[in-house]
Parts: sequence; C-alpha cells; structure tokens
Amino acid sequence: MHIAILGRQPALSVAELERLYGAHAVRWFSEQAALVDSPNFNFEILGGSQKAGKVIFELNHRNWLAASRKIVQHYTGKWQAREHKITLGISVYGFNIPPRDVQKTGLIIKKKLRETNTSLRLIPNASLALNTATSHHNKLGLSPNKIELLIVRASNGRVIVAESIGAQNITALAARDQARPRTDAFVGMLPPKLARIMLNMTGAAKHSLILDPFCGTGTVLQEALLDGYSVIGSDLSQKMVDYSSENLAWLQKEFNTPGKIISVHQADATSHHWDNIGNAGAIVCETYLGQPFSAPPEASKLKSVRDNCNHIISQFLTNIHPQINPKTTLVIAVPAWRDQSSNFTHLPLIKQLPDLGYRRVSLNLVNDNQLLYYRENQIVARELLILKPL
Repeated sequence: MHIAILGRQPALSVAELERLYGAHAVRWFSEQAALVDSPNFNFEILGGSQKAGKVIFELNHRNWLAASRKIVQHYTGKWQAREHKITLGISVYGFNIPPRDVQKTGLIIKKKLRETNTSLRLIPNASLALNTATSHHNKLGLSPNKIELLIVRASNGRVIVAESIGAQNITALAARDQARPRTDAFVGMLPPKLARIMLNMTGAAKHSLILDPFCGTGTVLQEALLDGYSVIGSDLSQKMVDYSSENLAWLQKEFNTPGKIISVHQADATSHHWDNIGNAGAIVCETYLGQPFSAPPEASKLKSVRDNCNHIISQFLTNIHPQINPKTTLVIAVPAWRDQSSNFTHLPLIKQLPDLGYRRVSLNLVNDNQLLYYRENQIVARELLILKPL
C-alpha cells in the first residue's frame, strides 16, 4: 500500500491516479493524500502528486503527542546501531500543531540513536511538511539512509506513517519547461506536469501512438516521448511547428527518450486529414484557449471569446471524429473563464458532446466540475475533458 501526497489541485491528482490504477485501487485518505493499493504503482510517472511513500503502519491516536511517542519508539528500535549516517526529514499533514513539535520529535529520535552510536542528520522543519524542493534536493526516499517520514492524519483521526519513495523531480520538470530552447508565452505555457497528468488520463498502452493536433511548443509531445509513446504533432502555425521540432531535438539530446517521433507538421486541426491515426492510442492536446486576460472581461467580450473558442474546438472534434477508432480516448484541455467570485463560465459544447459524436468519461472519485487547472489569480483556466467517440 502506498500513500500519495497530492498536488496543489488535489482532485486532478486523484483523477490521474484513478485513471492509471482504477477506482477500486485508489481512495481519498484526506484532503491532501490518497491511498493506492496496486502492485503497479509507479510514482515516477505521475504529474499530479508531490510525494509518495510506502505505508509502514497506521495509528488511531488523534493527538500528536501520542503519535509522536509511537513513531519515536518504532524508529529508534529500527535504526539503532546503523553503520551509515542517516539523513532524516519529517513531513506532517493534517495535524494542527506548530512546526517545532515536529522538529522536537526528530530531535528525540536523534538523541536516542546517538546512544546506540548511530549518527543522524535532521533536516529542519520551517513548516509542518518539507516542501518538494527540499525533499528532492536532499534525495529523500531514494536510498536506505536518506529517509523522509510522511505522517498523515485524516479528518476522522486515523494516522498513517509512511516512508517516502521520492519527491517530484522538480529539477527535470523545470528544465523541460524553462531550459528548452523555444518557449512562447503568448500561445500559452502548458506545464509539463499537466501534460503528464493528461497523458496518464488516457489509459493508452505504452508504445502506442499519441497525436497532438495543437502541439504549440511541443510539451505534450515531449512528455509522451519520455514515456515511450510514438508521437505525431501538428499546429496551424509553422512557427510553432518549428519550435516543437527544435524542442524535441533538444529533448532527445538531453534526456533518454524511448519514444519515436513520427512527424511534426503544419496543419489546421479543423480540416486536416492525418495519416495513420486510425489506431492511435489517444489524442492529447491543449486546444485553442483564446486570448489571455489579466482581469475578468466584460460580459460582451467574454461571450465573443467564448463563442470563437467554442466554434474552433467544435470544428476540430467534428473533423477528427471519422478519422479515429471508436476505442480511441481523447484528453483535451479547453478554456473556462473565472470571474471575481471564482465561478466559471464553460464552453457550450460541453453540454452538446453527443451532438458532436462524443461522450464524456466520468470518474468515480472526482466530479467533472473538479477537472480544472488554474493558478491563483488566473482568469483563463484549463478544463480537462476525457472523451470517447460514440
């Protein structure tokens, strides 16, 4: 059994886990964590989870003091007389305690281990949980002597103690986002972690074909290549095609990319006929999001932008429908606009999917309206649709 520490938008993280491992193998444990019971669990492929750990034991202690005593007892016994120095981090979720209480638990473990000639370096807690960067840069969970304890309390008082198997590789994600040769803020910057979530939502078999008909600077294509998929990319703009090609060439030079590039070419997604996509494993793309906004637009402006996006995306869905296999899954990001009350305006086509020849795949653990990705103060959100042809 593993526990995943969820990302900034937990519902997207759980949706990714459900699509990968099935609703029967995943369950919410708290607002910040989910349990995964699958022999195939692989943290390294996830885009939506910050950390993950192997569950070691469960406590029924509702208060931190009792939980802390049990943790100290268990780990001073387990780690005594170790030959090599231990690096220890402790991350706590769901307890309403000051960070110094977490630090005190670590210091007690350190003191007791010193009595058995075991050396321990304790990573200080500025907050209850170590941030992902601290866990990653200290390589916690990646070797037997670099340990992070994940202590998670649910609202019902259940407490799980897990040992980390790693934190999200923010160094590699940042490189694939910012260090690649070509970016373009005007057309949008799809985060690599979101592209990875979308790919994992497809359920497509590894080594199958992924098509991105709005490929932009190639973020979906690069993440698919890293996962071993074959890829086809196209974009209305030749400039974006050139950017994608340059970025993919850089990726193949800098990273191990087991996937294969079939083609990257200029094409209008609303009218183009792609070769050999009848057996595509999935269609994954960030569609046209319209113009960016720094503040909620006036109603007339929003209607104009929404109608334009709705028209383009509807034309794309209509165009590609006869070209793909009925078993092909589409995972597409479409725009949704947030107002000052954090309410969203959605595309009309979402309620008209059967008329376009599609059904929306709903999940068991997450509601459709929770599949939204946005940053604080961002007006244009990305709404994820998982679709199957009718």
